[in-house]
Amino acid sequence: MIFITGGAGFIGANFVHHWLGQSDESVLVLDALTYAGNLESLASVASNPRYHFSQVDICDGPAVSALLKQHSPHAILHFAAESHVDRSIHGPGDFIRTNVQGTFELLEAARAYWNELPAPEKAAFRFLHVSTDEVYGSLGPSDPAFTETTPYAPNSPYSASKAASDHLVRAWHHSYGLPVLTTNCSNNYGPYQFPEKLIPLMIHNALAGKPLPVYGDGQNVRDWLYVQDHCRAIARVLEAGVLGETYNVGGHNEVKNLDVVHTLCDLLDQLRPRTDGSSYRAQITFVTDRPGHDRRYAIDAGKIKRELGWTPQETFATGLRRTVQWYLDHPDWVAHVTSGEYRNWVGKQYGGAA
Repeated sequence: MIFITGGAGFIGANFVHHWLGQSDESVLVLDALTYAGNLESLASVASNPRYHFSQVDICDGPAVSALLKQHSPHAILHFAAESHVDRSIHGPGDFIRTNVQGTFELLEAARAYWNELPAPEKAAFRFLHVSTDEVYGSLGPSDPAFTETTPYAPNSPYSASKAASDHLVRAWHHSYGLPVLTTNCSNNYGPYQFPEKLIPLMIHNALAGKPLPVYGDGQNVRDWLYVQDHCRAIARVLEAGVLGETYNVGGHNEVKNLDVVHTLCDLLDQLRPRTDGSSYRAQITFVTDRPGHDRRYAIDAGKIKRELGWTPQETFATGLRRTVQWYLDHPDWVAHVTSGEYRNWVGKQYGGAA
């Protein structure tokens, strides 16, 4: 069995689907089910006898320890995190609690459990920490892409909290010998993504006839990674990664935010045309840029390709089309997550634009 923290979130849920589809092993999903944790994302595997779920906060060390003792996993995959930059700017406390304190509690529970394992199981155990390229800060237009040795320079409370968690994981390896692996990924997109992030927000607002809010001049650049490619990378790192090493995972797709929105509008014009015959581009509106908005991210994924043989299978064009089609095919999932707390927060954040 493996443990997946944050397994009801976007990347975690996609990984659960991936793992159950390619492995015979069981999974235990640990998730506190905050606003972005959604068990509907796991509904199709809920009856699978190899799927198990426990609603637990990773900050609750004793609860995590009890689950480790009960289920005896050979790996912990740590996805659980508060993950949205805008939210971190308006409410940083939750990010420090979950991303820093929660990672500490999880590491301590894992260390105590690992220390008690028999020698063969101890040697086989892995703690895989899933992180972000945002810990590296911002790049200029001609700067080389982030590598695993790029100095950390986080610019938001979110990225600072993830940088802190990365450092904790590294320290627990070097200080205590805990067998850890770390991945730092670029911007993920795909099915089951909560509609506060750029791509699902634009799809949701476009179909609802609402403004498509673009920060600043829309020229911020991100490297886009299809979430199922990311899941394959994580599985590969778990299988063959060198203990204590970090692996950058990117999609080789640097695209300006405004170009992403334009492409989404064009896809929707094809797949779900507006009734008035005009383009969804007419709904684009520019809003005040957020504080400390990093200008460019780019991942050099050469190490994971050279050492582990992983490369992305999806181009941005193919992955984005698949993503748009998924949201069009799952209106009930979208309707259920875009209510309550989500609506209240987006209304405040974008001044009623969502």
